[in-house]
Amino acid sequence: MSNPSNDGSEKNPAEPPADTSVDHSRRNFFKHAGFVGAGAVIASTPLLGSGDAAAQAKAPGGAVTPEKQPETRKSGGSARQRYAFFNSVEAAFVEASIDRLIPPDPQFPGARDAGVAVYIDRQLAGAYGAGARIYMQGPWKQGTPSQGYQLPFTPSKLYRIAIADIDDHVKHKFGGRSFQKLNGDEQDGVLRDLESGAAELPNVPSAVFFETLLANTIEGFFADPVYGGNRDMAAWKMIGFPGAYAAYINEVDQHGIDVVRAPLSVASGADHDHGGMHDGGHGQQQNRKQG
Repeated sequence: MSNPSNDGSEKNPAEPPADTSVDHSRRNFFKHAGFVGAGAVIASTPLLGSGDAAAQAKAPGGAVTPEKQPETRKSGGSARQRYAFFNSVEAAFVEASIDRLIPPDPQFPGARDAGVAVYIDRQLAGAYGAGARIYMQGPWKQGTPSQGYQLPFTPSKLYRIAIADIDDHVKHKFGGRSFQKLNGDEQDGVLRDLESGAAELPNVPSAVFFETLLANTIEGFFADPVYGGNRDMAAWKMIGFPGAYAAYINEVDQHGIDVVRAPLSVASGADHDHGGMHDGGHGQQQNRKQG
């Protein structure tokens, strides 16, 4: 629910090393039950393509402040990732936090190496981040839980303001250490406090931001790779999802069969033909078992 910071800050050799252990029960949750829930989350938050992000973000006090320079940093391995929205502090927090929400195991990557930070970054840099499909005219009053999101911030502003607040909160609580420099248990404790609302942030309710971060993490992990996450369709392979296959003409009248083949992305192009289901979409013999 991670990574050393690449923002040029000095590392304190006295700091405890990050805990690389993970609670695999969380991973089993996503594997055995989470995809149904993830599908519901994705359905409630439409996937949006890239677009123009808001040029400026309004600070909580009303002052207009320029956006910080997007960050280039290591993400998902040795390759350097150019982020369109995140600055160095935001990128470090998101990469570390999503890898605690969906941690890696010996067989499958966690959210960070699956490219989920890239997915979230692209969404925040586009129409979703600018609040293109959110009513933003006010009035802004305290809503009930059933009324959903009620804050006067676009998603991009929510992330920018909340992460800055969290960075201050964590440094104050842990003697100047930032979130990504905490060990795994400490990181999980911070995330639990955000989830429960116990972490009192000055400008946004912590539980609202946590809910948004978790939903976006699940979206990015299970969404089609064309949106930047689910790298190499790892999440689909983990749960046995066949992907976004375009035609089932040859299978429409066949019931109780177990289709076993590599998943397909919407970007797979020529693999989306009428015969793809029989050759696995990759020219390989298809294993089909009677149920």
